[in-house]
Amino acid sequence: MSPALGGSGGAGPELEGAGGAGPALEVVRAGALTTVQDAGRTGWAHLGVPRAGALDGPALRLANRLVGNAPDAAVLETTVTGCAVRVTGARPVLAVVGGAGCRVTVDGRPVAWGAPVRVPPGAVLEAGPAVQGLRGYLAFAGGLVPEPVLGSRSADLLSGLGPPVLREGDVLPLGRALPPLSPHGDAVPWPGVPAELVLPLHPGPREGWFTDAALRTLTTAVYRVSERSNRVGLRTEGGPALERAVEGELPSEGMVLGAVQVPPDGLPVVFLNDHPTTGGYPVVGVVAEAALAGAAQAVPGTPVRFVRP
Repeated sequence: MSPALGGSGGAGPELEGAGGAGPALEVVRAGALTTVQDAGRTGWAHLGVPRAGALDGPALRLANRLVGNAPDAAVLETTVTGCAVRVTGARPVLAVVGGAGCRVTVDGRPVAWGAPVRVPPGAVLEAGPAVQGLRGYLAFAGGLVPEPVLGSRSADLLSGLGPPVLREGDVLPLGRALPPLSPHGDAVPWPGVPAELVLPLHPGPREGWFTDAALRTLTTAVYRVSERSNRVGLRTEGGPALERAVEGELPSEGMVLGAVQVPPDGLPVVFLNDHPTTGGYPVVGVVAEAALAGAAQAVPGTPVRFVRP
């Protein structure tokens, strides 16, 4: 069994019992890519540290709300295939599975998706493969409390900061659930999975590096989400390449969340949470953070349109 991914030090919820003897999660099935994510580590870009954090911010906040956590408490983010975890300790744990739609079971028995459920000690909570969307969010009362790094418990796949990608046998400590062990709030709607990803595009710092025809193409053509997309960026395919008006190299400059960078193939890439803090390809536009949640759930092949707000 791998060593525990955290301890009782650092900011955030306290562990129940001395030395983290309270509830914890043992990873039974890690899935294709399951990571610990919270609201991310902001304020470190000047040192080259990306933001990281949950790609689907609204799903993170809603899942936490339903189990009585602070909006930025750490959760599990799954990718496509879900995961399964066993609750250890002597007490039941309140949990919710949201984000991408999937079958949810406790010890093989179906339970509600998108609503709080009680998971008894020793029981296995499983989020099955996604049937809608890409990324699921598993929140637990008290939140996950691996050791924070630079103020966040998020895994950053680009820099390697934070907890590693989950493997079978890993153990994740849970924080103290301060509210009573009961569901919080009434039934609430979860955002749907986009059939078409429409991204409002603000002018970027290097818009002038592209021809007028390319700028018209960018806001009229239909692209598709590429299967090469990941937490670093949403890559596009299937649309026309954007023609540059300025050739040559661009010195590396700062990059922000939502920056739309155009590499040599001319196909836009939308930077997501694990994006590098600098880059040398021109940024033709920027998508506001509020519009990026759909990118977390848009499956490969989903149509993508960039529009002027």
